[in-house]
Amino acid sequence: MGNNFFSFMEKTLMGPMSKLANQKHLLAVRNGMISTIPLTIVGSFFLILASPPLSPTFLKSIDYANKYGMNFALVFRLSMGIIAVFATYNIAYYLAKSYNLDGVSAGTLALVAFMMTQVPLFLEFTLKNAAEPTKGWVVPMNNLGSAGLFGGIIIAFFAVETLRFFKEHRLVIRMPDGVPEAVGRSFESLFPTIFVVVVVYLVSIHFGFDIHKFLYGFFKPLISLVNHPAGVIVIVFLITFLWACGIHGVAIIGSVARPIWLILLDQNGAALEAGAKVLPNIGAEPFYQWFIWIGGSGCTIGLLILMVFSKSKQLKSLGRIALLPGIFNINEPIIFGTPIMLNPFLIIPFMLAPITTALLSYFAMAANMVSRVSTLAPWTFPGPIGAYLATNGDFRAVILVFINIAISTIIYFPFFKLYEKKLVAEEKLNSEKKAAN
Repeated sequence: MGNNFFSFMEKTLMGPMSKLANQKHLLAVRNGMISTIPLTIVGSFFLILASPPLSPTFLKSIDYANKYGMNFALVFRLSMGIIAVFATYNIAYYLAKSYNLDGVSAGTLALVAFMMTQVPLFLEFTLKNAAEPTKGWVVPMNNLGSAGLFGGIIIAFFAVETLRFFKEHRLVIRMPDGVPEAVGRSFESLFPTIFVVVVVYLVSIHFGFDIHKFLYGFFKPLISLVNHPAGVIVIVFLITFLWACGIHGVAIIGSVARPIWLILLDQNGAALEAGAKVLPNIGAEPFYQWFIWIGGSGCTIGLLILMVFSKSKQLKSLGRIALLPGIFNINEPIIFGTPIMLNPFLIIPFMLAPITTALLSYFAMAANMVSRVSTLAPWTFPGPIGAYLATNGDFRAVILVFINIAISTIIYFPFFKLYEKKLVAEEKLNSEKKAAN
Protein backbone atom coordinates (compact mmCIF):
# COMPACT_ATOMS: atom_id res chain seq x y z
CA MET A 1 0.00 0.00 0.00
CA GLY A 2 2.78 2.40 1.01
CA ASN A 3 4.81 1.64 -2.09
CA ASN A 4 1.77 2.19 -4.33
CA PHE A 5 1.12 5.53 -2.65
CA PHE A 6 4.71 6.72 -3.11
CA SER A 7 4.76 5.46 -6.67
CA PHE A 8 1.61 7.47 -7.36
CA MET A 9 3.09 10.58 -5.69
CA GLU A 10 6.30 10.23 -7.65
CA LYS A 11 4.45 9.99 -10.97
CA THR A 12 1.99 12.81 -10.27
CA LEU A 13 4.22 15.22 -8.33
CA MET A 14 7.81 14.79 -9.42
CA GLY A 15 7.31 16.09 -12.95
CA PRO A 16 5.15 19.16 -12.22
CA MET A 17 7.07 20.10 -9.06
CA SER A 18 10.45 19.75 -10.76
CA LYS A 19 9.23 22.01 -13.57
CA LEU A 20 7.91 24.50 -11.02
CA ALA A 21 11.23 24.47 -9.16
CA ASN A 22 13.03 25.30 -12.41
CA GLN A 23 10.53 27.90 -13.64
CA LYS A 24 12.61 30.89 -14.71
CA HIS A 25 10.68 33.61 -12.86
CA LEU A 26 10.39 31.67 -9.60
CA LEU A 27 14.04 30.70 -9.82
CA ALA A 28 14.99 34.34 -10.36
CA VAL A 29 12.96 35.43 -7.33
CA ARG A 30 14.53 32.70 -5.20
CA ASN A 31 18.10 33.50 -6.28
CA GLY A 32 17.53 37.23 -6.11
CA MET A 33 16.14 37.05 -2.58
CA ILE A 34 18.87 34.66 -1.44
CA SER A 35 21.46 37.14 -2.72
CA THR A 36 20.15 39.72 -0.23
CA ILE A 37 20.63 37.44 2.79
CA PRO A 38 24.10 38.81 3.72
CA LEU A 39 22.67 42.34 3.80
CA THR A 40 19.70 41.17 5.84
CA ILE A 41 21.94 39.40 8.36
CA VAL A 42 24.28 42.38 8.73
CA GLY A 43 21.35 44.79 8.99
CA SER A 44 19.73 42.57 11.61
CA PHE A 45 22.83 42.55 13.79
CA PHE A 46 23.03 46.35 13.65
CA LEU A 47 19.38 46.38 14.70
CA ILE A 48 20.41 44.38 17.79
CA LEU A 49 23.09 47.00 18.48
CA ALA A 50 20.54 49.77 17.98
CA SER A 51 18.16 48.11 20.49
CA PRO A 52 20.40 45.89 22.67
CA PRO A 53 18.84 43.41 25.12
CA LEU A 54 20.00 45.43 28.14
CA SER A 55 18.22 47.19 30.97
CA PRO A 56 16.22 50.20 29.69
CA THR A 57 17.25 52.12 32.82
CA PHE A 58 20.94 51.52 32.10
CA LEU A 59 20.57 52.47 28.42
CA LYS A 60 18.78 55.66 29.37
CA SER A 61 21.41 56.54 31.96
CA ILE A 62 24.16 56.58 29.33
CA ASP A 63 21.94 58.21 26.69
CA TYR A 64 22.56 55.17 24.48
CA ALA A 65 19.84 55.93 21.93
CA ASN A 66 21.24 59.34 20.96
CA LYS A 67 24.95 58.55 21.30
CA TYR A 68 25.05 55.13 19.65
CA GLY A 69 21.63 53.70 18.83
CA MET A 70 20.71 56.18 16.10
CA ASN A 71 23.95 55.52 14.21
CA PHE A 72 23.51 51.75 14.44
CA ALA A 73 19.89 52.14 13.32
CA LEU A 74 21.10 54.07 10.27
CA VAL A 75 23.09 51.02 9.09
CA PHE A 76 19.94 48.92 9.51
CA ARG A 77 17.90 51.41 7.46
CA LEU A 78 20.49 51.54 4.67
CA SER A 79 20.80 47.76 4.38
CA MET A 80 17.71 45.79 5.36
CA GLY A 81 15.67 49.00 5.32
CA ILE A 82 16.11 49.36 1.54
CA ILE A 83 16.16 45.65 0.73
CA ALA A 84 13.71 46.04 -2.19
CA VAL A 85 16.32 48.08 -4.08
CA PHE A 86 18.86 45.27 -4.00
CA ALA A 87 16.26 42.54 -4.56
CA THR A 88 14.90 44.28 -7.67
CA TYR A 89 18.34 44.45 -9.26
CA ASN A 90 19.24 40.86 -8.32
CA ILE A 91 15.97 39.35 -9.54
CA ALA A 92 16.25 41.14 -12.89
CA TYR A 93 19.89 40.05 -13.16
CA TYR A 94 19.15 36.35 -12.60
CA LEU A 95 16.07 36.35 -14.85
CA ALA A 96 18.05 37.99 -17.66
CA LYS A 97 20.87 35.44 -17.29
CA SER A 98 18.32 32.63 -17.63
CA TYR A 99 17.37 34.12 -21.03
CA ASN A 100 21.05 34.61 -21.99
CA LEU A 101 20.59 38.37 -21.80
CA ASP A 102 23.01 40.82 -20.23
CA GLY A 103 22.35 40.71 -16.50
CA VAL A 104 23.91 44.08 -15.70
CA SER A 105 21.81 45.93 -18.31
CA ALA A 106 18.65 44.19 -17.08
CA GLY A 107 19.41 44.89 -13.42
CA THR A 108 20.18 48.54 -14.13
CA LEU A 109 17.00 49.00 -16.17
CA ALA A 110 14.88 47.37 -13.46
CA LEU A 111 16.52 49.55 -10.82
CA VAL A 112 15.85 52.73 -12.79
CA ALA A 113 12.21 51.75 -13.26
CA PHE A 114 11.89 50.85 -9.58
CA MET A 115 13.34 54.19 -8.44
CA MET A 116 10.97 56.05 -10.76
CA THR A 117 8.07 54.60 -8.78
CA GLN A 118 9.46 56.28 -5.64
CA VAL A 119 8.13 59.76 -6.42
CA PRO A 120 10.29 62.25 -4.42
CA LEU A 121 8.91 65.06 -2.30
CA PHE A 122 10.18 68.66 -2.16
CA LEU A 123 10.61 69.52 1.51
CA GLU A 124 12.27 71.98 3.84
CA PHE A 125 14.26 70.24 6.56
CA THR A 126 17.12 70.83 8.97
CA LEU A 127 20.24 68.70 8.73
CA LYS A 128 22.09 67.56 11.85
CA ASN A 129 24.42 70.31 13.17
CA ALA A 130 23.19 72.70 10.43
CA ALA A 131 22.49 76.32 11.35
CA GLU A 132 19.77 76.92 8.76
CA PRO A 133 17.07 74.75 7.20
CA THR A 134 17.65 73.21 3.78
CA LYS A 135 15.24 72.77 0.89
CA GLY A 136 15.49 69.83 -1.49
CA TRP A 137 14.05 66.66 -2.96
CA VAL A 138 13.62 63.75 -0.56
CA VAL A 139 12.89 60.14 -1.56
CA PRO A 140 10.52 58.46 0.95
CA MET A 141 11.95 55.20 2.28
CA ASN A 142 8.59 53.49 2.87
CA ASN A 143 8.64 51.52 -0.38
CA LEU A 144 12.40 50.99 -0.54
CA GLY A 145 12.15 48.30 2.10
CA SER A 146 10.04 45.18 2.33
CA ALA A 147 6.83 47.06 1.44
CA GLY A 148 8.26 47.56 -2.06
CA LEU A 149 9.24 43.94 -2.65
CA PHE A 150 6.13 42.96 -4.59
CA GLY A 151 6.47 46.02 -6.79
CA GLY A 152 10.17 45.34 -7.26
CA ILE A 153 9.47 41.78 -8.41
CA ILE A 154 6.87 42.89 -10.96
CA ILE A 155 9.11 45.70 -12.21
CA ALA A 156 12.07 43.32 -12.58
CA PHE A 157 9.91 40.94 -14.63
CA PHE A 158 8.65 43.83 -16.77
CA ALA A 159 12.13 45.18 -17.45
CA VAL A 160 13.61 41.81 -18.42
CA GLU A 161 10.67 40.72 -20.56
CA THR A 162 10.84 44.07 -22.36
CA LEU A 163 14.54 43.55 -23.04
CA ARG A 164 13.84 40.04 -24.30
CA PHE A 165 10.98 41.18 -26.54
CA PHE A 166 13.04 43.93 -28.16
CA LYS A 167 16.03 41.66 -28.69
CA GLU A 168 13.99 38.73 -30.12
CA HIS A 169 12.27 41.09 -32.55
CA ARG A 170 15.57 42.80 -33.42
CA LEU A 171 14.31 46.18 -32.21
CA VAL A 172 17.76 47.14 -30.98
CA ILE A 173 20.73 49.16 -32.15
CA ARG A 174 23.50 46.83 -33.27
CA MET A 175 27.00 48.27 -33.23
CA PRO A 176 29.62 47.17 -35.80
CA ASP A 177 32.30 44.62 -35.00
CA GLY A 178 35.24 46.00 -33.09
CA VAL A 179 33.15 48.15 -30.78
CA PRO A 180 33.86 47.29 -27.11
CA GLU A 181 31.37 44.81 -25.68
CA ALA A 182 30.23 47.13 -22.90
CA VAL A 183 29.45 49.88 -25.40
CA GLY A 184 27.54 47.47 -27.64
CA ARG A 185 25.43 46.23 -24.74
CA SER A 186 24.61 49.80 -23.73
CA PHE A 187 23.29 50.68 -27.19
CA GLU A 188 21.38 47.38 -27.41
CA SER A 189 19.41 48.32 -24.33
CA LEU A 190 18.67 51.89 -25.47
CA PHE A 191 15.25 51.30 -27.09
CA PRO A 192 14.01 48.95 -24.30
CA THR A 193 15.15 51.54 -21.75
CA ILE A 194 13.20 54.29 -23.51
CA PHE A 195 10.08 52.10 -23.59
CA VAL A 196 10.31 51.07 -19.91
CA VAL A 197 11.05 54.61 -18.69
CA VAL A 198 8.14 56.10 -20.67
CA VAL A 199 5.70 53.44 -19.42
CA VAL A 200 6.76 53.85 -15.79
CA TYR A 201 6.66 57.64 -16.13
CA LEU A 202 3.09 57.54 -17.42
CA VAL A 203 1.91 55.10 -14.75
CA SER A 204 3.73 56.41 -11.67
CA ILE A 205 4.32 60.12 -12.31
CA HIS A 206 1.81 61.31 -14.91
CA PHE A 207 -1.20 59.35 -13.63
CA GLY A 208 0.10 59.06 -10.04
CA PHE A 209 -0.62 55.36 -9.68
CA ASP A 210 1.16 53.87 -6.64
CA ILE A 211 1.98 50.33 -7.74
CA HIS A 212 3.50 49.48 -4.36
CA LYS A 213 0.41 50.48 -2.41
CA PHE A 214 -1.81 48.61 -4.88
CA LEU A 215 0.23 45.38 -4.76
CA TYR A 216 0.65 45.48 -0.99
CA GLY A 217 -3.11 45.87 -0.59
CA PHE A 218 -3.69 43.05 -3.08
CA PHE A 219 -1.36 40.65 -1.24
CA LYS A 220 -2.29 41.78 2.27
CA PRO A 221 -4.71 38.85 2.85
CA LEU A 222 -1.92 36.45 1.83
CA ILE A 223 0.49 38.19 4.22
CA SER A 224 -2.05 37.82 7.02
CA LEU A 225 -2.53 34.15 6.17
CA VAL A 226 1.22 33.43 6.27
CA ASN A 227 1.31 35.08 9.70
CA HIS A 228 -1.63 32.98 10.94
CA PRO A 229 -1.14 29.56 12.62
CA ALA A 230 -3.12 27.91 9.80
CA GLY A 231 -0.77 29.45 7.24
CA VAL A 232 2.28 28.30 9.21
CA ILE A 233 0.96 24.73 9.31
CA VAL A 234 0.21 24.74 5.58
CA ILE A 235 3.74 25.93 4.78
CA VAL A 236 5.33 23.34 7.10
CA PHE A 237 3.15 20.59 5.65
CA LEU A 238 3.93 21.49 2.03
CA ILE A 239 7.68 21.75 2.62
CA THR A 240 7.95 18.43 4.47
CA PHE A 241 5.55 16.68 2.09
CA LEU A 242 7.59 17.72 -0.92
CA TRP A 243 10.82 16.66 0.80
CA ALA A 244 9.22 13.30 1.59
CA CYS A 245 8.56 12.86 -2.13
CA GLY A 246 12.17 13.67 -3.00
CA ILE A 247 11.59 17.31 -3.95
CA HIS A 248 13.43 20.22 -2.29
CA GLY A 249 10.46 21.71 -0.44
CA VAL A 250 12.15 24.88 0.77
CA ALA A 251 13.37 25.72 -2.75
CA ILE A 252 9.80 25.68 -4.09
CA ILE A 253 7.72 27.01 -1.20
CA GLY A 254 10.43 29.45 -0.12
CA SER A 255 10.48 31.05 -3.58
CA VAL A 256 6.89 32.15 -3.03
CA ALA A 257 6.92 32.73 0.73
CA ARG A 258 10.30 34.44 1.22
CA PRO A 259 9.18 37.95 0.12
CA ILE A 260 6.30 37.71 2.60
CA TRP A 261 8.60 36.37 5.34
CA LEU A 262 10.89 39.33 4.76
CA ILE A 263 7.97 41.78 5.01
CA LEU A 264 6.97 40.27 8.37
CA LEU A 265 10.56 40.37 9.63
CA ASP A 266 11.06 43.96 8.47
CA GLN A 267 7.89 45.05 10.25
CA ASN A 268 9.17 43.43 13.44
CA GLY A 269 12.54 45.12 13.04
CA ALA A 270 10.89 48.52 12.58
CA ALA A 271 8.71 47.92 15.65
CA LEU A 272 11.75 46.90 17.72
CA GLU A 273 13.63 50.00 16.58
CA ALA A 274 10.62 52.12 17.59
CA GLY A 275 10.75 50.62 21.09
CA ALA A 276 7.74 48.28 20.90
CA LYS A 277 7.64 45.73 23.72
CA VAL A 278 5.58 43.21 21.71
CA LEU A 279 6.40 42.79 18.03
CA PRO A 280 3.49 42.48 15.55
CA ASN A 281 4.37 39.29 13.64
CA ILE A 282 5.21 35.67 14.43
CA GLY A 283 5.47 33.83 11.09
CA ALA A 284 8.68 35.40 9.72
CA GLU A 285 11.40 33.14 8.30
CA PRO A 286 13.58 32.98 11.47
CA PHE A 287 10.57 31.52 13.28
CA TYR A 288 10.79 28.48 11.00
CA GLN A 289 14.57 28.31 11.06
CA TRP A 290 15.07 28.31 14.83
CA PHE A 291 11.89 26.82 16.28
CA ILE A 292 10.71 24.40 13.57
CA TRP A 293 13.63 23.36 11.36
CA ILE A 294 15.91 22.48 14.28
CA GLY A 295 18.62 20.32 12.75
CA GLY A 296 17.13 20.95 9.30
CA SER A 297 13.79 20.47 7.54
CA GLY A 298 11.56 18.03 9.41
CA CYS A 299 13.06 18.96 12.80
CA THR A 300 15.38 15.99 12.34
CA ILE A 301 17.54 16.79 15.38
CA GLY A 302 15.38 14.34 17.38
CA LEU A 303 15.92 11.60 14.81
CA LEU A 304 19.65 12.32 14.79
CA ILE A 305 19.86 11.88 18.57
CA LEU A 306 18.11 8.51 18.32
CA MET A 307 20.37 7.39 15.48
CA VAL A 308 23.55 8.07 17.45
CA PHE A 309 22.45 5.48 20.05
CA SER A 310 20.81 3.06 17.61
CA LYS A 311 21.16 -0.73 17.76
CA SER A 312 21.40 -0.74 13.97
CA LYS A 313 24.97 -0.45 12.73
CA GLN A 314 23.79 1.42 9.65
CA LEU A 315 21.79 4.01 11.58
CA LYS A 316 24.41 4.39 14.29
CA SER A 317 27.24 4.94 11.80
CA LEU A 318 25.19 7.44 9.79
CA GLY A 319 24.08 9.19 12.97
CA ARG A 320 27.65 9.74 14.14
CA ILE A 321 28.72 11.01 10.73
CA ALA A 322 25.70 13.33 10.45
CA LEU A 323 25.83 14.59 14.05
CA LEU A 324 28.07 17.61 13.46
CA PRO A 325 26.33 18.76 10.23
CA GLY A 326 22.97 18.25 11.97
CA ILE A 327 23.93 20.52 14.85
CA PHE A 328 24.53 23.21 12.23
CA ASN A 329 21.16 22.48 10.50
CA ILE A 330 22.55 20.52 7.56
CA ASN A 331 20.46 17.36 7.32
CA GLU A 332 20.85 16.18 3.72
CA PRO A 333 22.97 13.23 4.98
CA ILE A 334 19.99 12.05 7.04
CA ILE A 335 17.32 12.80 4.42
CA PHE A 336 19.15 10.94 1.67
CA GLY A 337 21.21 8.50 3.74
CA THR A 338 18.63 7.10 6.15
CA PRO A 339 16.66 7.66 3.85
CA ILE A 340 13.65 9.71 4.92
CA MET A 341 12.21 10.45 1.49
CA LEU A 342 9.84 7.74 0.26
CA ASN A 343 10.34 5.91 3.57
CA PRO A 344 6.97 4.83 5.04
CA PHE A 345 8.51 4.40 8.51
CA LEU A 346 9.82 7.96 8.87
CA ILE A 347 7.66 10.19 6.70
CA ILE A 348 4.91 10.55 9.33
CA PRO A 349 7.21 11.87 12.11
CA PHE A 350 9.13 13.91 9.52
CA MET A 351 5.88 15.84 8.94
CA LEU A 352 4.35 15.54 12.42
CA ALA A 353 7.33 16.72 14.49
CA PRO A 354 7.71 20.15 12.82
CA ILE A 355 3.94 20.70 12.76
CA THR A 356 3.85 20.05 16.52
CA THR A 357 6.80 22.31 17.30
CA ALA A 358 5.33 24.97 15.00
CA LEU A 359 2.05 25.03 16.90
CA LEU A 360 3.73 25.03 20.31
CA SER A 361 6.14 27.79 19.34
CA TYR A 362 3.45 29.88 17.66
CA PHE A 363 1.16 29.88 20.68
CA ALA A 364 4.09 30.45 23.07
CA MET A 365 4.89 33.63 21.14
CA ALA A 366 1.23 34.58 20.76
CA ALA A 367 0.91 34.38 24.55
CA ASN A 368 4.10 36.49 24.89
CA MET A 369 5.83 33.69 26.78
CA VAL A 370 8.70 33.97 24.28
CA SER A 371 9.79 37.03 22.30
CA ARG A 372 8.99 37.13 18.61
CA VAL A 373 11.77 37.07 16.01
CA SER A 374 13.29 40.31 14.79
CA THR A 375 16.71 39.27 13.48
CA LEU A 376 17.94 37.03 10.67
CA ALA A 377 20.87 35.09 12.15
CA PRO A 378 23.06 32.87 9.91
CA TRP A 379 21.16 29.60 9.40
CA THR A 380 24.23 27.49 10.20
CA PHE A 381 24.24 28.57 13.87
CA PRO A 382 23.24 25.83 16.33
CA GLY A 383 19.54 26.13 17.20
CA PRO A 384 19.75 27.63 20.72
CA ILE A 385 22.27 30.29 19.64
CA GLY A 386 20.27 31.21 16.55
CA ALA A 387 17.03 31.43 18.54
CA TYR A 388 18.68 33.64 21.16
CA LEU A 389 19.95 36.06 18.52
CA ALA A 390 16.75 35.99 16.43
CA THR A 391 14.65 37.03 19.45
CA ASN A 392 17.01 39.87 20.42
CA GLY A 393 18.52 37.98 23.33
CA ASP A 394 15.57 36.18 24.93
CA PHE A 395 16.74 33.24 27.09
CA ARG A 396 13.20 31.85 27.03
CA ALA A 397 13.71 31.18 23.32
CA VAL A 398 16.65 28.91 24.17
CA ILE A 399 14.46 26.97 26.60
CA LEU A 400 11.76 26.63 23.93
CA VAL A 401 14.31 25.22 21.47
CA PHE A 402 15.34 22.51 23.93
CA ILE A 403 11.67 21.70 24.61
CA ASN A 404 11.11 21.38 20.86
CA ILE A 405 14.14 19.10 20.53
CA ALA A 406 12.70 16.87 23.26
CA ILE A 407 9.29 16.83 21.54
CA SER A 408 10.92 15.98 18.22
CA THR A 409 12.79 13.07 19.81
CA ILE A 410 9.62 11.72 21.44
CA ILE A 411 7.61 11.93 18.20
CA TYR A 412 10.33 10.20 16.15
CA PHE A 413 10.96 7.48 18.77
CA PRO A 414 8.18 4.91 18.06
CA PHE A 415 8.57 5.20 14.28
CA PHE A 416 12.34 5.05 14.59
CA LYS A 417 12.18 1.87 16.70
CA LEU A 418 10.06 0.16 14.04
CA TYR A 419 12.52 1.13 11.33
CA GLU A 420 15.46 0.18 13.53
CA LYS A 421 13.94 -3.26 14.20
CA LYS A 422 13.62 -3.84 10.45
CA LEU A 423 17.24 -2.84 9.77
CA VAL A 424 18.61 -4.88 12.68
CA ALA A 425 16.83 -7.96 11.34
CA GLU A 426 18.26 -7.32 7.86
CA GLU A 427 21.76 -6.79 9.25
CA LYS A 428 21.52 -10.03 11.25
CA LEU A 429 20.37 -11.94 8.18
CA ASN A 430 23.23 -10.51 6.09
CA SER A 431 25.74 -11.48 8.81
CA GLU A 432 24.41 -15.03 8.88
CA LYS A 433 24.66 -15.27 5.09
CA LYS A 434 28.26 -14.05 5.16
CA ALA A 435 29.11 -16.53 7.91
CA ALA A 436 27.51 -19.37 5.93
CA ASN A 437 29.58 -18.48 2.87
